[in-house]
Amino acid sequence: MRYKKWSQTKKLLMSFLCDDLRSRVDYQLVNYRKAHDQTGRAYITVDKKEVLNMCSLISMNKEAEEEQRIINERVLIYDLSDTKSILETKELAVTINMNKGIYAQWDFLDIVNMFLHNPIEVSLGSQDLLTNILCLLDRRVGKRTLRRMNESIQDHHELIQYFYQLRCEAEKV
Repeated sequence: MRYKKWSQTKKLLMSFLCDDLRSRVDYQLVNYRKAHDQTGRAYITVDKKEVLNMCSLISMNKEAEEEQRIINERVLIYDLSDTKSILETKELAVTINMNKGIYAQWDFLDIVNMFLHNPIEVSLGSQDLLTNILCLLDRRVGKRTLRRMNESIQDHHELIQYFYQLRCEAEKV
């Protein structure tokens, strides 16, 4: 997927923040030039405190651990010629980690890109944790929608609950 420059993407993403959170929430992207692959991390801050860290290296390590757990759990013989099984295991590990809130920098960029190009109604229906966080911070999600989410939010990940509470306090809902 082709990306705009981060400065342009961030400007657009920040323009979707609800007014009451504009001065409190920030999105950051850091690339480490001396790293072997020159990737880094993305993170979301609230009141200048890091709330969600999306480090590529941590994500890759957790993904490898999860893949190994899946292989051990299923008692799979890891055959390098069986690419279908390898890809399925890898995709499952990535999905499990994303459900836990473990993202890589490129996952963040992919999700932000989809979020910015989809209507808010599509994003609100997403099962992805990061997409849900972006929706909770979005000015297009009004007070009525936030009130409707009140009961179902208790079943979601603690990060979603945190951002829901942040938004409700900011909007005085």
